[in-house]
Amino acid sequence: MSSDYNAKSCNALEKPYYRPIEAALRWCNLVAHEEVILTQMQGRVVPDVGAFPQWPCLRANSERVFDAILNKEIPPGRDGLTVQPDDHVAPHRLTCRHADLKEWMQKRYPDQKPAFLFDETEQTTHSSINADAVRSLQVDRDALAVRIEKATNAYLTLKKERDSIVAECNLLRESFEKQGVPSERAEATYLNIIGGLIGLMLGKSPAGKPQSVFESQSAIIDSLLAHYDGKQGIAARTLQEKFAASNRAISP
Repeated sequence: MSSDYNAKSCNALEKPYYRPIEAALRWCNLVAHEEVILTQMQGRVVPDVGAFPQWPCLRANSERVFDAILNKEIPPGRDGLTVQPDDHVAPHRLTCRHADLKEWMQKRYPDQKPAFLFDETEQTTHSSINADAVRSLQVDRDALAVRIEKATNAYLTLKKERDSIVAECNLLRESFEKQGVPSERAEATYLNIIGGLIGLMLGKSPAGKPQSVFESQSAIIDSLLAHYDGKQGIAARTLQEKFAASNRAISP
């Protein structure tokens, strides 16, 4: 035997065409008994009832194939040659081609994968997996890959922003800790001083003259913002809150 011989290049069970009984006995994995079965059949299309009690599926599968040929589910043939659907063929001469039988089996009995029709790969492949199913899965996979890439980019952007905010918060915390938190006594002192200054700036002399050019707290805040905007603590809302607290603190 040549070392280059490929034993998988053909299927010893396969024939170009089959009579119903030949297809059935291969379907039932009874090729080893083919000679005995065909001899006992004596030219009949399907086995008689009770002819092979040890193999009950043999008659059932023969009838299935024979019925499919008669009803044109499988293109009919005469001794291996495909004929027109309306041609009359004697039952004992009815045949079907290998490819047509395989196609019929895939449609009608997708769970059946007899070795004479299907190779090892086809026998282990789920019946619902075909070229269209694979293409559909590939489209879904590609779409999912795009979504994952977009989500990853969005995550990286958000992470970068989050890291920047965390770093800024850490700097502010360190700066705050270095400066120290004023005690309650110091806070009260600052508020009293601010409240006193506001009172003086908005007050009048004994002669009734204004002691400053400012007529209201809003004017003082506007002036502070005009001269010192951007300095720590110099913001409209902060000044309003501190002025209000100072007024409460200095009030008798």
